[in-house]
Amino acid sequence: MFSGLNRFIKNILPKQLFYRGLLIVAVPIIILQFTISVVFFDSLWIKTNNGMTRALVAEIKTFIEAYDNDDMNKDFVLNLFEEHLKFNIKFEKGKKLPGYSKERWFSPIDRSLRRELKSKNLKYWFDTTSHTELINLKIGYKDGYFQFYVPRERLTSASARLFGLWITVPAILMITIAIIFLKNQTRPIIKLAKASERFGRGELVEEFQPSGALEIRQAGYEFERMRKRIVRHLNQRSEMLSGISHDLRTPLTRMKLQMSLIKDSEISKKLSEDVDEMEKMLNEYLQFASIGSKEKTEKFEINEFINSIISKYNNPNISFSSDIIVDFEGRKNLIKRCISNLIDNSIKYGKKININVDKIKKNLLIFIEDDGPGIPKSEHENVFKPFYKIDKSRAEAKSSVGLGLSISSDIVRSHGGNIKLGVSNLGGLKVIISLPL
Repeated sequence: MFSGLNRFIKNILPKQLFYRGLLIVAVPIIILQFTISVVFFDSLWIKTNNGMTRALVAEIKTFIEAYDNDDMNKDFVLNLFEEHLKFNIKFEKGKKLPGYSKERWFSPIDRSLRRELKSKNLKYWFDTTSHTELINLKIGYKDGYFQFYVPRERLTSASARLFGLWITVPAILMITIAIIFLKNQTRPIIKLAKASERFGRGELVEEFQPSGALEIRQAGYEFERMRKRIVRHLNQRSEMLSGISHDLRTPLTRMKLQMSLIKDSEISKKLSEDVDEMEKMLNEYLQFASIGSKEKTEKFEINEFINSIISKYNNPNISFSSDIIVDFEGRKNLIKRCISNLIDNSIKYGKKININVDKIKKNLLIFIEDDGPGIPKSEHENVFKPFYKIDKSRAEAKSSVGLGLSISSDIVRSHGGNIKLGVSNLGGLKVIISLPL
């Protein structure tokens, strides 16, 4: 029971820190203001209005009894009440009270006036809405009725509006200050989150300047230290592989020179093939190590971009279709390398290649299908591991070192996307690339 209630509360609460903080500040203020308002209206305003209404009805009752007394001068009673009690009184002889009602059931003034008039056993009709400053009140008397025009201030106090103003303005002011303060507090967190997201995608992030509260600054400093350690590690790896490549190219060059002196052409050809294979392996190692290069992001139209890649192959068996026009922001050369690797892979093992582009919600989807032998489902995860090769037709080439799909996978994931394999409609392999827009 309690776990279900806890889950329900978590679902209705806001997810962002700013709105949660605003909720913590605003809810107590609203509850306090509501409590004060209820106490004021119940204990002060309503009771005061009830007392004023009771006094007014008592005065009207006194007037009727005095007017009904034969010993009293009628005109004197009228003048006395009009002068001292600010009543505008007129006797409408031979007229009946209106048959329709203009009372408002939701109005505290109307409810209070109706209750007091009934308690005095008076026949009445009143209208509190037609006049701004006056209340139209008719009291039945013998063969007619008395028409009273009573000042509204005799029934209600104007302090309620003033109180409402004084209680609302400070609340709005406090919540506004809280919003400004919370915005300033959450801005450094959002800044840190965006920098972490960009760095996680492999983008170049300049030196991060922490700001905000002490705890947020500490998190920012730790992020900056971590970023520098990772960048230093990546640079050391690239420099090490570049050094190894340089050191290995020198003896390979000497081997090529020595092979030119070998008179046996068959032996020379075999050695040349082995040297070429080693050179290709070195190039793939360097390509894999340079994925985290410091290339900046740029915006480009995806259809034109893919068409430019396909045009370089000059292969009529490669088809491309797209029903959308969308701009993508990313590292153009890396995306080009990723798609080129996948197309090269399809060309190596298949003949016909179809490329499609689609958009679902905020994700860009690129489908690359071929009619080759495909990859078993059990190997779909393994082929993305560096240097992994399967003993199938796709791994028979000696020149392959098992880095093509690894490079493509790392490029896609560095852009915050993912890559999956499936079965093509052509009977071969289907590669699905998903990139966030």
